[in-house]
Amino acid sequence: MKKFSAFTMLGLLTACNPPAADDYVERVELLDPGTGGAKPLASPDTQNSIWGAGAGEMRLLYGNPGKSPILGLSCEGIRTETPLIRIVRYAPADADAKALFALVGNGTVARLKMDSTWTGKGWRWEGTLDAADPDLDVFTGRRSVEATLPGAGSVIINPSFAPRDLIENCRSGISAAEDEVDPIGEDEVFPETASPD
Repeated sequence: MKKFSAFTMLGLLTACNPPAADDYVERVELLDPGTGGAKPLASPDTQNSIWGAGAGEMRLLYGNPGKSPILGLSCEGIRTETPLIRIVRYAPADADAKALFALVGNGTVARLKMDSTWTGKGWRWEGTLDAADPDLDVFTGRRSVEATLPGAGSVIINPSFAPRDLIENCRSGISAAEDEVDPIGEDEVFPETASPD
């Protein structure tokens, strides 16, 4: 008799509690769940990664020598009123997706808007910022930077003056051909064959 009354009391108590939310929606199985997006990538090993000159006058690629690049920076519209820095994360993206690229380092925390962009071969992550945007200062310091993109892992960007020089030259309207600043060192030359295009 005691067990029956305990279950009865428990049932009455739970019947008196309000739902967890005012707009409670019953969970049901979807008829077509779809693909659910691309599989997340593991964080790449960047212990030996370096910045090197890419194809084009004001373009840098970051990655392991002889391998496909992980990250790219380029200056566009250098002699215009508002030059832009294009950031490319060489990682597969879902069609028409958007994300925030979180970068932490050099006393700066930046969240850059990225869009999936069709390259003719597949979708990858790209974003453009005004070269004067202070969020780009994350690339201009002497320390490493951690860059995280949802589904594309976390990239440790090793310290280098190459991105600083590119961004500062882009801001001031100086092309690489006119640049008197020290070029990328011999040990930082990135092979042309690494370009994904």
